[in-house]
Amino acid sequence: MPTNHELDKEAQADKEQLAAVRVAVDEVDEQIVALIGRRERLIRIAGTLKADSAEVRAPGRVERVLEHVKATAEQKDIDVELVEKTYRAMVDAFIALELEVYKAGS
Repeated sequence: MPTNHELDKEAQADKEQLAAVRVAVDEVDEQIVALIGRRERLIRIAGTLKADSAEVRAPGRVERVLEHVKATAEQKDIDVELVEKTYRAMVDAFIALELEVYKAGS
C-alpha cells in the first residue's frame, strides 16, 4: 500500500505533467490560429472572385473539402469524426465571412 508521501509525489508528478501538456496545447493553439489567419486571408480573396452568393456557399465544394480532410485524418490515424465536426464548424464560419466579403464587393 502506497504511503502518503508516495501519493503526494505521484500527485505532484501528475500536476507537472498536466502543466507541460497545457503548455504544449497552447503552442499548438498558436499554430492553429496562425493557420486560421492564413485561411482567412485566402477566403477574403476568394470572396472577391465569386460570381454570386451560391458560388460562395458551394455545397459541392464544401463536401469535397470535408472528404479531403477526413481522408487526411484517416491516413494520419486521427479521429475522423473529430476532424469532420471541427471542419464543419470552421467552414460554416468561413462561408459566413466570405458572404460578407462578397456582399461588400457587390
